[in-house]
Amino acid sequence: MDAGDLAVFAAVARAGAMSQAARTLHTVQSNVTQRIRLLEAELGVSLFHRRSRGVVLTSAGEQLLPYAERIGRLIDEARRAVTNGPVPRGQIMIGALETATAVRLPPVLSIYAAACPEVDIQIQTGTAAELTEAVLACRLELVFVPGPVTHSDLLAVPVLEEELVIATAPWVTSLAALTMPAVMTKIICFRPGCSYRARLEALLRARGHISIRRLEFGTLDGIIGCVGAGMGITMLPRTAVARAEAEGRVFLHALPADEARVDIVMVRRHDTFLSTALTRFIEVARQHLAVQGEMRHAGRRLAAPAARLSTVTGSSGRRARVRTK
Repeated sequence: MDAGDLAVFAAVARAGAMSQAARTLHTVQSNVTQRIRLLEAELGVSLFHRRSRGVVLTSAGEQLLPYAERIGRLIDEARRAVTNGPVPRGQIMIGALETATAVRLPPVLSIYAAACPEVDIQIQTGTAAELTEAVLACRLELVFVPGPVTHSDLLAVPVLEEELVIATAPWVTSLAALTMPAVMTKIICFRPGCSYRARLEALLRARGHISIRRLEFGTLDGIIGCVGAGMGITMLPRTAVARAEAEGRVFLHALPADEARVDIVMVRRHDTFLSTALTRFIEVARQHLAVQGEMRHAGRRLAAPAARLSTVTGSSGRRARVRTK
C-alpha cells in the first residue's frame, strides 16, 4: 500500500465511479480498476460495493478513507513546505460569505494581487456552516465567517465588526406592523447554514412569531431584488445593502446594539502548513479590514441612537432612516 494507491482510492470514493475517477486522475479506467483490485488484495478486504451505476464504500472502505485523505493532505503540505520560499507564489484557497465577497473582500484582493502577483487565488462562497466545514476538511485554507466559531481544530481571529440591519421594501418605513406575532412574515434568505438567516429567525421568534415562511436564494442580488419588490424581509450587514438603500430600492431598519453587532472572524486550521502566500494574505486582510472597521465605527458615532431603535420597536411615531456612506 503506497500513497499513489491511496490517492486513487480516495478519488474513486469521491467520484462514486471508476470512470469518473479516471477522468479526474487523467488516466484510463482500466488502470484505476486494476489499482483498486491490487489494493483490496493487499488489504484482504473489499473497499467498494460494485453496482451498475458506480461504486459505494464498504464499511472497510469507510474506515480507510479518512486515513487516505489525511495522507494525501500531508503529502501536499510536504510538497508545499519544501518549495515554499520568501516570495509569495503558488495558490491559496479562500472562502467567504456572499455578502463579504461582494463588499469586503474586493479591496483586500486588489491590494494583495498587486503586492503578490505570482499567487493564484481561488475564492469560494457559501454559508457559514459550509465554509467552516470546508476548512475542517482542508478543502479551504482560510475563511471569513460570522463568529463565534469554537472548535478545537480551528483558530478564529476577529477582524471586523459588522452592523446587521433589517431590509424591507422602500415603502415599509416601520417594522411595528411586520413584527406583530399575528402577522405571517416571509423572510428572503440564503439556504440553511446561513448565520444571518438563523439570527433573523431567532429575532422573529423572540417577538412571538411561530410560523415563518422562507424564500431561499443563492445570490445577494436576488435577495435584495425580492426584498425591494415587497416579497419579504431580510437581515444583512448594512454595508451589503447600503448601495441599494442609497438608490431607493430598499429601506433599512436599525436594530438594538445587542442584536445588530456581529464579529467577522478569520478562520483556519491551526495544525496545517502556513505558506508565505497565505501568511501575506492574512496580514493584508487583517490590516485592511481593521481600517474598514474603524471607518464604519466613525460613521456610526454620527448616528442618533434613539432614532435607530424606533423603527424596530415601534415605540414612537418617528421614522428613522440612517445611511452610511
